[in-house]
Order: sequence, then C-alpha cells, then structure tokens
Amino acid sequence: MQHPGSQAPAPLEAQPAGEQRHDEEAASSEGYRGPAACRAAGVTYRQLDYWARTGLVEPSVRNPSGSGNHRLYSFRDILVLKVVKRLLDTGVSLQQIRIAVGALRDHGVDDLAGITLMSDGASVYECTSDDQVIDLMRGGQGVFGIALGSVWREVEGTLSELPSERATDEEPAPHPGDELHARRSRRNAG
Repeated sequence: MQHPGSQAPAPLEAQPAGEQRHDEEAASSEGYRGPAACRAAGVTYRQLDYWARTGLVEPSVRNPSGSGNHRLYSFRDILVLKVVKRLLDTGVSLQQIRIAVGALRDHGVDDLAGITLMSDGASVYECTSDDQVIDLMRGGQGVFGIALGSVWREVEGTLSELPSERATDEEPAPHPGDELHARRSRRNAG
C-alpha cells in the first residue's frame, strides 16, 4: 500500500508473453455464450469476435477453433470486456488497452475488484489504493478512472439475469435473443 507522499504508480507497460494466470472460476468450466457476454459488456458481437480472434480478450472457458462450437466467456472475461469497452469509449489507444489487459491477466479474479485504472488519455495506470489515485491526481496524470469494483457489480447484476452453461454441456442453454438457436430448434422439431 502506498502512503501519502509516496510516488504514484508508473504507467502500465507491455509484459513479455507468458502463461496466463488461471483462476478457479475458469477451472469451474461454467461460462456465458457470446450473446450474453455482449449484453453484459455492452459490446457488439462483431467487437467480441474481433477481440477473440486477435487475442485481446479470449474466452477462457471454451475457445473453439472450428465452427459449430460456441465460445464460453467466464465472469472475469466479461469484466475485462467491459473495461476494454470503457477504455475505448474514452479514447485510449488499442495499444495501451492491450497493455492494460495484459496487466489485468496477472491478477486473480478476486483481486480485480480492488483495482482502479486511471488514464491521462495516453497511458493507463493501475491503482490499488486511494493514496495512489490521489498521487496521480496531484501529479496531473489522472484524467479519468475506472473502479473495477463498480464494473464488477454491473456485470454481476446483468449476468444474474442470463443463463450460463458448462463447457461440457452437449446442448447449449437457451439464450434470450439467440435467433440462430431458435431457428435450429424449430428446424429440428419439425
């Protein structure tokens, strides 16, 4: 924990590629399909697909390579998707967002609720205490902040209304607004 008068955190920097930290949540193999992830994160399916294909935010529960299988996103994945969307909306560059996402991967899912991301529009800073946020603001570096704890609660509230499924389920759970699933069900029924 930083104390008053201590230095503010340095901007997040790109880390060498390495193994992602796997959380107990991802190991539970329960996740949400694309339409639910889009709804909870406030992104379009096109964005979701592009970010998965480019490795920005890949689904950690199930990431199939072929067609016919559905991606399954964990709660943590959806939380990161929503953070990416907010950073993009504020004008942070995709390069800086990739660095921030890389830094978030190093944290356990429970640790994320205690992080505030601050940005001056060019760099992103990770703050884990009020003192760090204050130090950044005093230094004129913080233009806006995203408290991951509040994003956590928003995502949790939205996902509580949506069905989840296990990666081992053969038949996907029905999802509201999944027109393709509805068409397949009608075709197979009659």
